[in-house]
Parts: sequence; structure tokens; C-alpha cells
Amino acid sequence: MTRTYVVTGAASGIGAAAAALLAKRGHRVIGVDLRNSDIDADLSTPDGRQAAAEHASGLAGGTVDAVIAAAGIAAPKPLTVAVNFFGVTEFLVALQPALARSNSPRAVVVSSMATLQPVSDDLVDAMLAGDEKKALEVGAALAEQGGQAGYLNYSSSKRALSRWVRRECITPRWAGAHIPLNAVAPGTVLTPMTAELLATDEGKAMVDASVPMPLNYHQSAESVAQLMAWLTSEENTHTTGQTIYIDGGADATLRGDNIW
Repeated sequence: MTRTYVVTGAASGIGAAAAALLAKRGHRVIGVDLRNSDIDADLSTPDGRQAAAEHASGLAGGTVDAVIAAAGIAAPKPLTVAVNFFGVTEFLVALQPALARSNSPRAVVVSSMATLQPVSDDLVDAMLAGDEKKALEVGAALAEQGGQAGYLNYSSSKRALSRWVRRECITPRWAGAHIPLNAVAPGTVLTPMTAELLATDEGKAMVDASVPMPLNYHQSAESVAQLMAWLTSEENTHTTGQTIYIDGGADATLRGDNIW
């Protein structure tokens, strides 16, 4: 059965791989990105998120079967918080009514194995409280410190996103509307966003020290797209609230087996 998907970040990387895979399978895909997509939108702003959701719902005829929220950046600055957390959560909430009209609605977001790395508790708390103004202030202060402190904008945005998924998945808005809500957490993905960092031996060594991937090493965007396609398919009826680490064994390497 043909389904209607809305995919953010559809112009490159994981989002582009997901859009291509779904289109190849015969589904209708409405892409959202900053440029070069069906809907050009700035998900870093409240107005941009709302406008994008309204546009997507309109193009879909008011009913969306699934959303894959793959838009994201990794810059060590507060813009990352705006895009990676609020640009995902507020967009999803705005599209929820269109999802609820589907007979088999699904939603998945792209988190990261960076959820396992150090974060700023103050920043995570501000995001989960829905206080974008405070979150951006905390993120800006971290960015001013530079170095590893600035990177906390990224890891914190992904930690907060995974926690939001777990918190929200069982609420009336999602579970009550029969919408499985999940996250995927890739390891090192070969995309334009990582190309420069992986171009040198020094860069690879730094990445591999933080993200050890004993199974098949660095991964393609398509490997993540395949998992997201199943999570948003009609076959997935009960998997919800999960952050699934599709990371070549990075999580298992870093945390071991005693996590329960």
C-alpha cells in the first residue's frame, strides 16, 4: 500500500537516503529542507516549523501516514539546539493532527550515539521544559567557552531528543492516537556532514576513539534509512519510545552489558 511520508532533512545525508528508499518502494515523499526540497523551510525558528508543517499537511491533503525527522546539524553553537531539538519536536507536534488521521500513523526521529557522551544538564533540562529562549542562552554560553563545551550543544540536543521521545510516546497525543514514536541513534555515518572530518587520518582516529564501531566500521546513510523505513511501516505496531542504536556496536563497546 502506498503511504505518504514527510521527511525532513530530505536534501542530503540520512534524510535524502530515506526519501530515496521510500520513493523507490512506491511511496509518496514530501521532502522538507532549508533548500532544494519540496518544501524549503527554516526549522530553526518557531515560524519556520509551523509554516513547514502546515505546508506539508496541505500537500498531503490533510493526512500524513508517517514522518521521518532527519534534519539536524552538528555545529558547536546554539543553532544546533534550535534545529536538532525544537526543529524536530515542534514540527512533529504541529503535524500530529495530520498523522492522527492516518489508519497507521508512525513517526521516527534521528538521534545519535552522542546521547552517550557528556551533556549539559542545564541545557537538557531547558529543552525538555520547552523553554527555547533559555536553552539558546545556555547554548550560547557554552559556545563562547569553545572547545568541548561548545560541542555540548550537539550531544545535549540528541540526549534531550531521545528523552523527549521516551517521555512523549506513551501520552494521549501519541499512544492514544495509535502513533508509534521512536528514535534511531547512528554511529559514524558517511555523509557530507562528516566528510571533512573523516578526510584525514587524524580526524578518523579522533572519531573512532569516541565512536568505536567493531561491526562493519563506518556506515552508509542507507543503513539508517532501512531501519527507519521499518519503524514507520505498517508492520511496526508495538515498538515505541525506543532509541535504537544502529551504530556498529559503539553503544555495546562503550557501555558494556550491565545497563539494566
